[in-house]
Amino acid sequence: MSDTEVGRIEVGPLDVGTVAEPRAFGPMTTQMFVRYSGASGDLNPMHYDDAFAKKAGYPSVFSQGMHQAALLATFATDWLGAENIRRFQVRFRDQVWPGDVLTCRGTVAGIEPAAGGRLLRVALVCERQTGAAAIIGEADFLVPG
Repeated sequence: MSDTEVGRIEVGPLDVGTVAEPRAFGPMTTQMFVRYSGASGDLNPMHYDDAFAKKAGYPSVFSQGMHQAALLATFATDWLGAENIRRFQVRFRDQVWPGDVLTCRGTVAGIEPAAGGRLLRVALVCERQTGAAAIIGEADFLVPG
């Protein structure tokens, strides 16, 4: 597999500074939060019961942080291949509300030779339409070749 065939999308040459094509998700909806609640087992009513969230002092329901992490992981593995991922970590930064549009971005931050290919360290971010980072992350991918 060459650099141009790494993930499910054509990526071109991979060097430090290579930037992935950004990917947008949304607008986010309460229905998405409900579905993620059921799929993940996170049944906290803050994510699907508007009256409950408002009583707790929030303007509305809000997304689970792991929902954004899942979207960021999807973006990263679509870019560089799920079979190539070796490490994925995130930090939660900002809440995500119904109506938000999230854009995931990635940049190759480092490359090291490794057995079986090259180990790419990528910087990742999932941003709200406001420009605020909902999640920042980092991942390592072992890319053949």
